[in-house]
Amino acid sequence: MKLWGIDLGGTKIECAVLDNENNLSVIARKRLPTEADQGYEHIISQIVKLVNLVSEELGEKPAKIGFATPGVLDPETQTMKNCNTVCMNGNPMHKDLEEALGIPVKIANDANSFALAEALMGAGKNYPNAELVFGVIMGTGVGGGLVVHGKVIGGHHGIGGEWGHNILEENGDACYCGKSGCAEKVISGSGLENFYEKQTGTRLKLKEILERYEAKSDVYAEATIDRMLEYYGRGISTLINVLDPDLIVIGGGVGNIDLLYTEGYERIKKYIFNNKKVTTPIVKPLLGDSAGVFGAALL
Repeated sequence: MKLWGIDLGGTKIECAVLDNENNLSVIARKRLPTEADQGYEHIISQIVKLVNLVSEELGEKPAKIGFATPGVLDPETQTMKNCNTVCMNGNPMHKDLEEALGIPVKIANDANSFALAEALMGAGKNYPNAELVFGVIMGTGVGGGLVVHGKVIGGHHGIGGEWGHNILEENGDACYCGKSGCAEKVISGSGLENFYEKQTGTRLKLKEILERYEAKSDVYAEATIDRMLEYYGRGISTLINVLDPDLIVIGGGVGNIDLLYTEGYERIKKYIFNNKKVTTPIVKPLLGDSAGVFGAALL
């Protein structure tokens, strides 16, 4: 049996086909530009085009297909919401895809797809007894996905795992969600760069801020990274207090910062409801950019 998945991004659409009978080996991969500026209907047509191209390459069509999307399908309205590819919001994408492709479709948020792929094909393979895996995204934004016993938990409202829109900093920067001080505004890459700029009047990339921190050449860089570690500790402790996962995998550009796994891990102990003891494995992902499309196939 072949597992088909599509990662629907803002700039590219990628299709991958996995062989479920041969250790989930990849037997096909292909990309097309999303061309989201041409509208929702065009995105659907690009998806159909991509599926047809891969079908021609393999000499067979999919029986069903999974999608990783930049938003979620609202369980009540069956329309998309929270998509940064904004033309998708409010549209019945699940229904439209099934009609356009003529096969059953399953849709999950890209963070959930990341978590599923890492749980089953990536970092989770090193923790075979992990029943509850939380996938953290810390990049331009902050998000997450929850996988229990190998299945994505979307939740009652379809927002399972959305820890990025809980308040970390009272009276912090305004977030597009309507609140202020969300994790996404505090410990995302852009949030950290914004904080540094507010202190100095100079805009630097996070990589440059980190270099200055490591060189101990910039007190504002030191303050920015120390603040990141402190709020990271608070945020992750809340995840552990509520879910107590067996494994946390951290993806996204900010997740590459080694300090999160040393000093950041120590900061969690200040806030966890477990006598300041933490043993949760918190690791980097193993699948890189492939996690989204592999997770879509695994749906």
